[in-house]
Amino acid sequence: MEQVGFKDLKLTPERLAAIEALGWVVPTPIQAQAIPAGLEGTDVVGIAQTGTGKTAAFMIPALERIRVGQGLQVLVLCPTRELAQQVAEDTEALAKGTSVKVQAIFGGVGYGPQIKALEEGYEVIVATPGRFIDHAQSKRVDLSNTRYLVLDEADRMLDMGFRPQIEQCIRGMPKDRQTMLFSATMPHGVHDLALRITEGALWIEAAPQGTTAEGIEELFYSVKPDKKPDLLLELIMQPGWEQVLIFTRTKAAADVLEGRLQREGITADALHSDRQMKHRTRALERFASGKVRVLVATDLAQRGLDVEGISHVVNYDVPLDPEDYVHRIGRTGRAGAHGTAVTFVTAGDLGALKSLEHHMSRHVERTHLPQYDYAGVPQTEKRAAAARGRKSRSPTGMGSRSASELSPEELAELLDPGS
Repeated sequence: MEQVGFKDLKLTPERLAAIEALGWVVPTPIQAQAIPAGLEGTDVVGIAQTGTGKTAAFMIPALERIRVGQGLQVLVLCPTRELAQQVAEDTEALAKGTSVKVQAIFGGVGYGPQIKALEEGYEVIVATPGRFIDHAQSKRVDLSNTRYLVLDEADRMLDMGFRPQIEQCIRGMPKDRQTMLFSATMPHGVHDLALRITEGALWIEAAPQGTTAEGIEELFYSVKPDKKPDLLLELIMQPGWEQVLIFTRTKAAADVLEGRLQREGITADALHSDRQMKHRTRALERFASGKVRVLVATDLAQRGLDVEGISHVVNYDVPLDPEDYVHRIGRTGRAGAHGTAVTFVTAGDLGALKSLEHHMSRHVERTHLPQYDYAGVPQTEKRAAAARGRKSRSPTGMGSRSASELSPEELAELLDPGS
């Protein structure tokens, strides 16, 4: 069966020209299903991971239905400032060649440009719920003509406690609107919301929940906590590590790692919520332009960071939520490109790793490098002693040797017999 191209979707010449300028030829699977439905006015509920092209899936139909000069017509709600900014930039690229005006509205910056956009009736507003409701309560928002609503990363917005603000926005919109809801997962709360705010919706599952994008090589390294910086530096120095995004569990760890990389002569920035918005924007711009080779971030950046050409994603800490792993590594291997995801696993991460394996329904193999391996840390001694007590029924053939006599691979198996 012949593959459908954007030219087969009956789009306006201006839209096709904008799409061609972006270098797109063939829609992604979710775009191929959502765009025709959106053009027909059908509501859409999509289960889609990052990197599947969902922004174009909801924004192309929205832009095709806009009437310039008739005020706010499209409202997109996003969980984070970074995602709102990214969606707004993508929308401007897709609206190239038209007079459609777009504004991102989020906290942490001045109100001036946002008030101007609302007062002048920009056709598209991409907003975080909190700041948008601030404007609504100040009577600056007119939703009477807004007939296209998008909830992007709905699961994340509910997790962050934005349900009241979302409900308030919906109450202010016309009932005969078109609604598109996208979510990486479909927990009960999101499922209930989707059923309630859509009518006759087309449900699309771009990829099963918990799956990672194709084209991403996943590597897991066994490492002692104090050896993480050394292992990271050795890996970064290898050929092919051109643009690296590193995720840490805490903001303090991100700052410390940024400083260590800079001292080693590696250009690096940190991105987390304690940094001012102007500094976060600058860090993203420097990373996207290639001026900075490494960006160290907390989970603030796991959704909404859309940078082309990220060669490697490093989970410096195993994420406690398995879904976060999927979102983190989705920053590489985007739009069919190849990417590599590296995860550091310490002895204390085995519980989180087991949860991740259960979530993905598969076992992950770990790489054991003797100079970095966590085997031999104090926590292993008790387990090794317990294993010696079971030597008569040990399937490994390790007998009664002490922990110090075992190889890293043997100790790793004692820690985790399933490895």
